Amino acid sequence: MEPFTTYTGLLAPLDRANVDTDAIIPKQFLKSILRTGFGESLFFDWRYRPDGSDDPAFALNAPRYKGAGILVTRNNFGCGSSREHAVWAVRQYGFRAVIAPWRGEGDARIPAFADIFRNNAVKNGLLLVELSEAEVEEIFQAIARREGLRAEIDLAAQTVAVLDEPRRVYSFEIAPSAKETLLLGLDDIARTLQYEKDIADYERQHDTQMPKAG
Repeated sequence: MEPFTTYTGLLAPLDRANVDTDAIIPKQFLKSILRTGFGESLFFDWRYRPDGSDDPAFALNAPRYKGAGILVTRNNFGCGSSREHAVWAVRQYGFRAVIAPWRGEGDARIPAFADIFRNNAVKNGLLLVELSEAEVEEIFQAIARREGLRAEIDLAAQTVAVLDEPRRVYSFEIAPSAKETLLLGLDDIARTLQYEKDIADYERQHDTQMPKAG
């Protein structure tokens, strides 16, 4: 998995809340036994017309957002089913990070990202940045105002710098374990392999066969 340290990329807007995983990658694309090729089907029902051509009404099809690496969207992104394919599609399209806001407070708080999507993102090197509604609204307005707007994300410092005039810097929180995983580029298998020698030593010193019954 590619480590995430700092990243500078073009910002692209998806001004929708409650984007579920079926919208991110529709169910007909889940038949593949491979983990590649999902980027072309990201937001399939919104990106394409019935004849397969690009729908110009969908924001990501606008030429100004071609090659974008940071998606800006609304709250509760990635809700719905637990399919990991949704994260694969976002990453394979070219996005390294997604920025979204939380909404409300206390028991009425709606998160920026659904929990299972958040967990899958960490395992696949996709950084999820949660900001306040007011901060995300500022970013949406800046994107609309300035074509080619980019942002620099520094994971170690936990900041997003929107390279507008004036330059705006936003701080974000992230779980320490998720931060470490992304900074080091360690998926679950790679993390386990860090202890390969210890595991081998243990196996040499212990009978790895199941005890016989009786």
